[in-house]
Amino acid sequence: MTMTLMKGNEALALAAIRGGCTHFFGYPITPQNEIPEFLARELPKIGGVFIQAESEIGAVNMLYGAAAVGCRVMTSSSSPGLALMQEGISLLAAAEMPCVIVNVMRGGPGIGGIQPSQADYFQMTRGGGNGDYRVPALAPATVQESVSMMVQAFEMADCYRTPVFIVSDGMLGQMMEPVEFDNIELKEPPEKEWKLTGHGNVRKPKTIKTLMLDPARLEARNFELQEKFQKIAAAECSWEEYLIDDAVLVFTAYGSTARIARNAVDQLREEGFAAGLIRPRTLWPFPDKPFQQLASRCQTVLCVEMSCGQMVDDVRLAVNGKLPVAFYGRCGGMIPSPEELVAKAKNIMKGGRQ
Repeated sequence: MTMTLMKGNEALALAAIRGGCTHFFGYPITPQNEIPEFLARELPKIGGVFIQAESEIGAVNMLYGAAAVGCRVMTSSSSPGLALMQEGISLLAAAEMPCVIVNVMRGGPGIGGIQPSQADYFQMTRGGGNGDYRVPALAPATVQESVSMMVQAFEMADCYRTPVFIVSDGMLGQMMEPVEFDNIELKEPPEKEWKLTGHGNVRKPKTIKTLMLDPARLEARNFELQEKFQKIAAAECSWEEYLIDDAVLVFTAYGSTARIARNAVDQLREEGFAAGLIRPRTLWPFPDKPFQQLASRCQTVLCVEMSCGQMVDDVRLAVNGKLPVAFYGRCGGMIPSPEELVAKAKNIMKGGRQ
């Protein structure tokens, strides 16, 4: 096994190439610029295409075009850049165009700052564009997991004909960790019978469109998409559990914040407090199951985010009133420390305010 010390963003970019990506379209924005910089240098070496678009709006529409002819395609951006792409993402979901979209989140709202944040949870799980659609969202917590999830994202995109989000952040994108690529196993891509490659006078022409002026036909199309989303929700939920069997208090956090929460769990255990952690690996579909099973043995769930509180809504829905759900968050680019989480947890377990 060969380990390589890599920055998170660059590891994502190399994993995209290893995952079969042949086309990238994007526009620079901190703190994700290492992704397009790496792909601008490396994609042409394998015969791939890199284009720096005139804007994020241009990039997402180029993504649509390349996906429509069957290429494995991706883009990456950061929070306000993703906001500009939302109309295009709605179109991609409606047209069932497989692609991967990376969001290396930064502080907001508005232009905000370039420090890490998780304030795009709603954007990544509720969809910022118009209409009834969902996009699978994978949330890595380590650089190595960023690599495996990138490959998984391309395979999921092709399997379900859907855009897939990789939800990273400025801390995970900029940190350096040892990673290895030797164990990447690629599945054979499915045959894309729907792709637009010219009919050559041997078959009827194909079209891909999302404009349906007949409301009955548009309703039927929505129901078709909802059936697919239900299949994704049933098959693709993923999470990690850490020391929850006897936990009185269970933290829940995702991405880089989950690393901090895990350190807090270890500190609390050393001091004799029974704490545990549930880490969602998929933000949509959200993993309800592990939370539904907590009521018989846990007293409180403590949701930790680098935001003012967004995933906490899904945690409360999952718990369904059977347990109190507390929240601790830092925002604007501020990062919580393990000591802060330990203090918050102790206060809750000792009967203080939640």
